[in-house]
Amino acid sequence: MTAYAVNPNKGSEDGMGWNFILQAASNSKVIAYTRKNNRNDIESYQASNPDSRYANIDFRYFDWPKWMILWKKGPMLSLIYYYFWQLTLAVHIRKKNVDCDMVHNLNFHNDWTPSFLWMVGKPLVWGPVGHHPFIQRKHLSFYGARSWFSDRLLWFLKNVFWNFDLFLWVTKRSASHILCMNEDAAKALRLQPEQYTVCPSVATEDVAITGCPKNDFTVISAGRFVPLKGFDMTLKAFASFYHGLSAEQKTIVRLHLVGSGGFEGKLKELSAQLGIAQAVVWSSWMERAELQKLFASSSAFLFPSHEGAGMVVAEAMMHALPVVCWDNSGPGKFVPIGTELTVP
Repeated sequence: MTAYAVNPNKGSEDGMGWNFILQAASNSKVIAYTRKNNRNDIESYQASNPDSRYANIDFRYFDWPKWMILWKKGPMLSLIYYYFWQLTLAVHIRKKNVDCDMVHNLNFHNDWTPSFLWMVGKPLVWGPVGHHPFIQRKHLSFYGARSWFSDRLLWFLKNVFWNFDLFLWVTKRSASHILCMNEDAAKALRLQPEQYTVCPSVATEDVAITGCPKNDFTVISAGRFVPLKGFDMTLKAFASFYHGLSAEQKTIVRLHLVGSGGFEGKLKELSAQLGIAQAVVWSSWMERAELQKLFASSSAFLFPSHEGAGMVVAEAMMHALPVVCWDNSGPGKFVPIGTELTVP
């Protein structure tokens, strides 16, 4: 299994990488390749959290020399590095003649960069590959022309890869099976029904839900403060709700935002303009265990994200929180079927 992102102390893509590998090790021997910067977290977690499945996992760490990746800064350059990391890793595995029965390209989760594990000459499983839907212009206007241009440039590049990348075509033809996070990924890749299975990577642990007394009404939302997550709509929706309350009700209602990102300052300005600054609590990223405590003490989860996934949706539902989100191919598909809390 190759997983660019693996970290048992994090959620989202890193947590998914860890849990897929751990589940595979329940029934199989696993050689797991990941980046060197994940090593300390993996080994320290294993030392403090014993599990019999570790005996079935052989973690191996692969990266380019540091002097060769000084340019890797920001999401776009990281994706470029990921593309060539996969290529050189496949060459490395082939050169080392790694003894395995099948290969599985696990993450990053995107449907527009290919896997190169077909070079190993073993049956290939690819995915879950993800897909973010097209974001309408009106949902990008708050973030400025630069964000709109960046989003449209990325969408253009995705279409170039979907239509013209020879290696992506080879990956689709070579894969024994493809796991897709949602149907949109299968459509973008033009897959036939027998080629894929819909397998969301959004999941979390089972926990015993216990009643948590609440003296207030806290709406929580978590994620990076970037256009994809739609936090401007979070604030506008909460403001509409908040200003319809009585003065007494307002004293026990608040919005708790957990995250960080380049638009934090702009979002705080918006909260002031909407007249809700006094009711909004801001917290930077925190350890996953601390975030779980916040979920447990909250009353609703507001997540107008445009992404095709959203691990925090599963974590919110783990704590029996009702989730308010878009009716899209991401969060809209992970909430209970028939919920009336999805918005067109």
